[in-house]
Amino acid sequence: MYTGLLANIAILILAGFVGFAVISKVPNTLHTPLMSGTNAIHGIVVLGALTVLGTLPDDASWGVRIIAFVALIFGTLNVVGGFLVTDRMLGMFKGKKPDAKATDASGVDK
Repeated sequence: MYTGLLANIAILILAGFVGFAVISKVPNTLHTPLMSGTNAIHGIVVLGALTVLGTLPDDASWGVRIIAFVALIFGTLNVVGGFLVTDRMLGMFKGKKPDAKATDASGVDK
C-alpha cells in the first residue's frame, strides 16, 4: 500500500543529497550561469503547475487545490528570487558609473 510512497520519499531524499553534493562543488565563476539555467527550469515547473492546477477535475478536494496553489506560489517566489540574485551578481561585474559631482554643466570631467 505504501511502497510507492516510500519509493518516492527515498528518491526525494537521494536527490537532495546528490543535488547538495553537486552544487557544493560548483566554483564561484559558474554560479551565475548555473543560477540562470535553474531559473529557466523552475519557470517550466511553474508552467506545469499552472497546467495541473487548471486541469484538476471538479471533484478534486479543496486540500489538493490548496496544496497545488501553495506549491505554485513557492515556485513563483523561487523563480523571482533567483532572477533577483542573478541580477545582483551580474551587477557586481558592471563598471561603475562616473560620479555626477565630478562633471560640470557641459558634461566634461574636471
